[in-house]
Amino acid sequence: MNKKLKDSTVKNAKPEKDGSPATYADGGGLLLYVTKTGKYWRYRYRIEGKPAIHSLGNYPEMSLKEAREQHEEARALVARGINPNRHKQRLQALECQVGRQSFQVIALEWVERNKSTWSEGHFLRVNRYLQNDTFPWIGQKNINKISPAEITRLVQRIEARGAGDAARRVKQYISQVYKHAISLELAERNPTVDLDNNIIFKPRSKKPFATLTDPVKVGQLLRDIDHFEGTLIVRCALQLSALVMLRPGELRAAEWSEIDLDQALWTIPIKRMKAPTHEKQANLSSHIIPLSTQAVAVLRELYPYTGRSTYVFPNARGASRCMSENAVRAALRTLGYDNDTMTPHGFRGMASTLLNRMREQDTRTRLWDMDLIEQQLAHRDNSIRGRYNRADSSEAIHQRREMLQAWADYLDELRAGGQIVAFRKAK
Repeated sequence: MNKKLKDSTVKNAKPEKDGSPATYADGGGLLLYVTKTGKYWRYRYRIEGKPAIHSLGNYPEMSLKEAREQHEEARALVARGINPNRHKQRLQALECQVGRQSFQVIALEWVERNKSTWSEGHFLRVNRYLQNDTFPWIGQKNINKISPAEITRLVQRIEARGAGDAARRVKQYISQVYKHAISLELAERNPTVDLDNNIIFKPRSKKPFATLTDPVKVGQLLRDIDHFEGTLIVRCALQLSALVMLRPGELRAAEWSEIDLDQALWTIPIKRMKAPTHEKQANLSSHIIPLSTQAVAVLRELYPYTGRSTYVFPNARGASRCMSENAVRAALRTLGYDNDTMTPHGFRGMASTLLNRMREQDTRTRLWDMDLIEQQLAHRDNSIRGRYNRADSSEAIHQRREMLQAWADYLDELRAGGQIVAFRKAK
């Protein structure tokens, strides 16, 4: 078949002089249809004794060469008695159906349905793991065509980079997506049920957060913090980490509205604490930290710098967010404390260990019991005593204030590097 059109002809093709559409034939029914608004490739053919036109695409998005290739495919269909227009409609319907059943589409539906019941942190974590670790590998696959072996390779790939906990979470999220799909009759079965964590994952070795419990080393750490050459905001975060016994995330997201410096009380709503999702959503309780005079002094020093911000420790890149989760950890590295020596979470272990040692050996005017330490750490269990039953009573707050003030005074003694308190055995 002789081809009539050239690239230059197509490029320069124009409508008729009166503005009406012009048709440029290439041969075999391939046409370039030119109007004032654009140029369109069309295939004119006959099937079942009737004339028809099949749209191939637009120029210049589809070049002359590409239009001829599409034209040859359509001609081959006509030669086999298949209508190109109906064939295209069937393909589009099939693609649409496959798209609705892709793992990614169904997973995003699951996220959308459940995100209102999740905390912001959980939503961000789920979305991050799906986008970065799941969709690139199985996102476009039909949810019924994903095998257990594919899921195993996916999660083991995550574990291989040293993220064992993340790998287990991703497997859990995939399982929940399948449960969602099965409930809506979009999937036939859940392939994750065939996967045993004890087989596909390496054994977990729980390693406690590194901390310092030697009084001499603790004193040196406190002196190093006082001489930290970074920002005032990070230095204050380090100093308070040692005084208030909070989790790193609870500390860095502190808001000034939670703190009453005159009453020396810090009240954190349960939605910001480590707690079950339904309790965070209800937000009907709180965790109270009686502030020692040293903690109040740190906050008063910081207030002129960040008091107009929502956050006590605003992010260095903008006050609309709180301090990054790595700021305190990076500061410790700058001071020479690696991850095997001291961690942001390690301040809690340091306080718990030394306070219990002080309690057992009674070097203070009063004894505080183990429960009081656990309440200040916001630890809880399923026993009667573990349900914060005494945590917020006026008596408990008074006792915890005495304990935290004794703790802050003890840290001052260690910081001074003078006489270390010699623990006396309890009689």
